[in-house]
Amino acid sequence: MPFVVQRNGQEATAGELAPLAFAGYAHFTALQVRDGRVRGLDLHLERLRSASVEMFGRALPEDRVLTHLRTALRAGPADLSLTATVYSPAGEFTAAGTDVEPELLVRTGPAATGPAGPLSLAAVEHERDLPAVKHVGEVAKTYLLRQAVGQGFDDAAFVDRRGRLSEATIWNLAFWDGHSVVWPAADMLAGTTMSIVRRRLGDLGVPQRTQEVSLDGLAALSGAVVMNSWTPGIPVRRIGSVRLPDAPLLLEHLHRAYEAEPSVPL
Repeated sequence: MPFVVQRNGQEATAGELAPLAFAGYAHFTALQVRDGRVRGLDLHLERLRSASVEMFGRALPEDRVLTHLRTALRAGPADLSLTATVYSPAGEFTAAGTDVEPELLVRTGPAATGPAGPLSLAAVEHERDLPAVKHVGEVAKTYLLRQAVGQGFDDAAFVDRRGRLSEATIWNLAFWDGHSVVWPAADMLAGTTMSIVRRRLGDLGVPQRTQEVSLDGLAALSGAVVMNSWTPGIPVRRIGSVRLPDAPLLLEHLHRAYEAEPSVPL
């Protein structure tokens, strides 16, 4: 399926896209659409709203965002991946104020499910700028991924200056202690899939908690996964030099929690 790229609800021209191809001041959300429906739509909309306020001082009206998303969906099949990027027409390296309204770029493409795993992750000291915002132009993510693959790993996990594991390149991390889901305590991007799972685990009676997780503390845990918009859980077999046991029950809980979230028509 060819990609669909629309700007403010209209097919984007090469001239409109050219300035964006060389810009890095924007934020986005990525979601999977199945049968025209999506899980966690409220989380995606809130992510776009809060990040716009943080970066541009104002946000697009929610009804306009939804209209543009629906226009893009009508141009593709019922199952697809969608990325919605918000940017300012004033561009970057400017001191544009709140009088400049942001614009929305929507791209659709083939539906994705992610790798099967299990994955091995290099442990890399790194902290993202504006960690709570899903922003573009993060060269470190791809650079560290490629460095990790060159060292024989599948991807990279980030360790902050205090020695705490936070997240991975395009993933959130979750751990298992044999009884509870353990979320790492550190500055990070709270992914929409992570947020869906967290709010549904309680309904299933699965305990969860947040704690600092260091490389030295990994040996005391009973498994780990990564998750993002593709999937609520891919097993992780190693982080750095620490091997982790299989945790099928953790995967079962995470996938059940994700499936418990209603999918709504977009």
